Amino acid sequence: MRQVSRSPLHTPFDTIIIGSGFGGTMVAHELVNAGERVLLIERGDWVTRGPENWQAEGVGLRSPHYSRDALYDVSTDYGRSEAGFFACVGGQSVFYGGASLRLREGDFTADAEIVGDSDAEWPYDYAALEPHYARAERLLRVAGAAGRDPTEGFRSTAYVQKPNPLAPISRRIEGAALRLGLTPFRLPLAIANQTDDGEGCILCRTCDGYACAVDAKNDLATRVLPDLLAKGLHIEVNTVAVRLATRGTRITSVECVNRTTGERVRLSARRFVLAGGALASPHLLLASDLARLNPGGGVVGRYLMRHDNAVVFGIFRQRPNPERVFDKQIAIHDYYFGHPTIRTPAGKLGGLQQLTPPQDLVRAHLGGALGAMAGYGVGFMTGILCIAEDQPRVDNHVSLDPFVRDRFGVPRLRVHHRYSRRDGAARSALIRKGRELLREAGALVTAVHPIDTFSHAVGTVRMGVDPRRSALDGHCQFRGVDNLWVVDGSFMPRSGGVNPSLTIAANALRVGAHLAATGDAAGDARSPRAAAVASR
Repeated sequence: MRQVSRSPLHTPFDTIIIGSGFGGTMVAHELVNAGERVLLIERGDWVTRGPENWQAEGVGLRSPHYSRDALYDVSTDYGRSEAGFFACVGGQSVFYGGASLRLREGDFTADAEIVGDSDAEWPYDYAALEPHYARAERLLRVAGAAGRDPTEGFRSTAYVQKPNPLAPISRRIEGAALRLGLTPFRLPLAIANQTDDGEGCILCRTCDGYACAVDAKNDLATRVLPDLLAKGLHIEVNTVAVRLATRGTRITSVECVNRTTGERVRLSARRFVLAGGALASPHLLLASDLARLNPGGGVVGRYLMRHDNAVVFGIFRQRPNPERVFDKQIAIHDYYFGHPTIRTPAGKLGGLQQLTPPQDLVRAHLGGALGAMAGYGVGFMTGILCIAEDQPRVDNHVSLDPFVRDRFGVPRLRVHHRYSRRDGAARSALIRKGRELLREAGALVTAVHPIDTFSHAVGTVRMGVDPRRSALDGHCQFRGVDNLWVVDGSFMPRSGGVNPSLTIAANALRVGAHLAATGDAAGDARSPRAAAVASR
């Protein structure tokens, strides 16, 4: 575990941030660098780094950092189940695959085929977020190659790093795409390239879904938080926020429970930033009965989106990646806004991305002789991830269970989600194109695996223009509460067709800069250094 000096909890803080993922960490980056006293509360702990991360038990869903101490009751198209969530310093960034894509310029304008009657509306456009995308890419040291993506928007800066050379199977996928008349491009990745002294990515295949054993993945716990700690950020780990207390229209404190000792404590600040994720944030808001203060309170917990994702696997006669090197490198956006060869559905679809089959995970999950055989078979596969943009639908929501409480005393969260017919049609269209691509690359047969996780969950506390139809304003302030902001993926009014992490990071930098410059809505005094920064 990384050693962190913990502050006395009676320290007067300017801002308390709940959650250390992309939203919480990037807001902290702006406020700490403006001289504010910031406390970041994290439900989980630091993830150790070393050879254990390369083992099958190191994959996120099997690690102790996938929390099961307050399981959600989940109902989806795939049935009813219980689900945990990632709880660690850096949030899901520690276990993600590093894909760092901007939303397209067209994602910020309404597509009637997607929006329907949801009134989902971005209160700003791509140009307003572009400088913050550039800053997020610099902070995460994203490696990419601009100019090849046919849907790429305006860029004010180049990528910080050039991508690593293509693996042989990636060159094979790229060649197949070109023969099909497509425009493959390099998937932007927040991964440190190997340097002349040997540091950086060693091109292993335990990346997507694993914590990086050599700190080459530029996740938040590796790349951003250590610098903030050196500048005065305080982090309380294993600390569960269970209720936000109010007086009038202000949050006065957050009640927390220590996961290890069960000790309860109330923490106060003049400003609160909620960044728990698209499931945890509405959970806390509903448990704190804050929707009643919001003119758009009826949308809190609603319009849950998570992309309609599936992986198409191609099975080859010979191992497509015998070198067993990192091969999550190619993306295709020719179908993003629709395509002449796709008649239905009309409008936007989404993207295709190369994906590494989880050989070691399959072997460990099945175990024994069956696991060994299946793991061997995975070695003859390569994958294409199909990311279909899903519609914001009011019926997809989270709510509180009136009868069951978790061990921290919070009502259990119920999650209800169903894909629309259009969502399924968009995914099916992308799957067909993924199959074509793999067959052109030499696959003998293909197989499809639907993804039923909430790794791309967004939308449950959405921002917007109409106060009656959106819980957050254009700077992510929670309407009706003077000193509360929400900056995780729940802020997004639509999901787009790319991984949401970079958009969450960029928006949080935007919100953090706004808070550092203006203070909170009630005009409380800022710290002297923050005021000095704002006056420059």
